[in-house]
Amino acid sequence: MQNKLQELTDRLYEEGLSKGRQEAEQMVAQARSQAQEIIDGAKAEAADIIARADKKAADISTMVEGDLKMASMQAISAVRQKVENMVLTKAVAEPVEKALSDGKFVKDLISTVVKAFNAANPDAVGLEVILPAASRNALDQAFSNEVVKDLSQGIEVKNVKGMPGGFKIGPKDGGYRLSFTADDFTSLIAEYLRPATKKILFGE
Repeated sequence: MQNKLQELTDRLYEEGLSKGRQEAEQMVAQARSQAQEIIDGAKAEAADIIARADKKAADISTMVEGDLKMASMQAISAVRQKVENMVLTKAVAEPVEKALSDGKFVKDLISTVVKAFNAANPDAVGLEVILPAASRNALDQAFSNEVVKDLSQGIEVKNVKGMPGGFKIGPKDGGYRLSFTADDFTSLIAEYLRPATKKILFGE
């Protein structure tokens, strides 16, 4: 009897121990599975964060590269424009100033403009001619002696300080004036020469 009781006790112990082991193994397996899911999820999230960071970095790099390219193009264009303007100004400004300091040339130019106001009857147009005060001595004699004689007594001459070489002309009653200053001629001739200058300087 004692033996049977011992056997029964041993069997119950073994069965309980075996069942406990199975439950423990199941719990460990479940814990490992959950841990693996957590690890896999963390890896996936980390990979997503890295991918988004890489994309953002690539976008920023592309944007910066585009901005740098645009800035460099604008800088090159600005430098080329300055070089072009310097060449044109040097090539045009001096000859224009020289021509406009020639009293006969300015007189002929004024005569042509005055006649164009009313080709049929120049006397009918009362005009005001504005000359730079700095060139008064060089221009007044040619103007007063020849232009007024050739055209009409209705022309009024004014001298203005600070005006660049050349002249301005318009009706006495105001309204508008045509400008033929050194700056006007320089700008006009420079624009005419600009395409050829670009071709010489930059091969365009």
